[in-house]
Amino acid sequence: MSRARGPAPTPWATGLTLTALSFVATVITVVACGQVLGRIHPALAVVVNVVTVAGVAPTVWSWLRVQVLRWLAAGFLAGVPFGWLALLVS
Repeated sequence: MSRARGPAPTPWATGLTLTALSFVATVITVVACGQVLGRIHPALAVVVNVVTVAGVAPTVWSWLRVQVLRWLAAGFLAGVPFGWLALLVS
């Protein structure tokens, strides 16, 4: 007879590493693109950032239901506001 298994343990170390990498990549991308577009025109940087995040948001939201991808989604969701804040400070 086989025993019923409980849920697998949460891989915290791997998950938090993925979240950190996703966070860093998102912040770097937002800041780099925002600075380049800001040199052309600040309004262009704002519009492109908002449109890009609005376009990516549904995909990232769907990732929250997938066990591995939810870690990446958490890094992205935390990285966008920090990237915008870094753009305002720079």
